[in-house]
Amino acid sequence: MEGFTVSNANRFLDTGITRDSKSLSIESPSSSSSTAGTGKSFADTLKEAVGSVNEMQKASDKAMQNLATGKTDNVADVMIAAEKADIALKVMVQVRNKIIDAYQEVMKMQV
Repeated sequence: MEGFTVSNANRFLDTGITRDSKSLSIESPSSSSSTAGTGKSFADTLKEAVGSVNEMQKASDKAMQNLATGKTDNVADVMIAAEKADIALKVMVQVRNKIIDAYQEVMKMQV
């Protein structure tokens, strides 16, 4: 069973398919072939995630602008785009917080 990774989260945001919380699991690093096979560093993965969140924010802003100027009248799609961007930003902030916490813990270690 696949874990809830960054790529799975992006697929979840793109498709909107959800599973119950009991079916979510965490992959062990040895079973994760997607990151081991590509050889991407943590910094590259983080940069890619920030870029995708930024693109979602831009798409949401564009959809809101189109709604405000009357170019579109589909409020549902605009709200879905805004919520996707909001959730992605909240997840990114939580990832940042976890990274900062981990860095602070490492800095507290005695050598």
